[in-house]
Amino acid sequence: MNVTLATLEAQTGLTALDHLERSVRIPVVDGLQAQGDLIVIPLAMIAGSVRRSRSPECWEYVPPHGVDLLRGQAGGNTHTLVAEPFTCRWTPWMSDSERLAIGMFETTAPAYLLHPEHGATGCAPGAYVIRRQREREGHRARLVAD
Repeated sequence: MNVTLATLEAQTGLTALDHLERSVRIPVVDGLQAQGDLIVIPLAMIAGSVRRSRSPECWEYVPPHGVDLLRGQAGGNTHTLVAEPFTCRWTPWMSDSERLAIGMFETTAPAYLLHPEHGATGCAPGAYVIRRQREREGHRARLVAD
């Protein structure tokens, strides 16, 4: 399927800013992806530092309109996880030794992160951890503000 920003906007009812091209196909990758203050990491890359909930009731299927993951500072734009029905499950119930995780998702078909300013990125089938990004300022680290 050729998924575009226009396709995701129609599916979710969310809209991106006018400067973004709506007709270009969204690439789907299976590696690290950053989107503003979020980073999506394949679970295999950090499996030793995270533990997911094995309890089935802690996992939810991503609905067609998506799941809001993180809202930007001061009520800014939201990062939304979007997937076709019954192809992607997600949970915020996990532990992360870095204490940066928002949640994780497992998908059997491409899933997408949608953001009004950044557009969309696609995640190939697999398991991923969604974390806040941080940046270094000398010896101090702080969360990236989007």
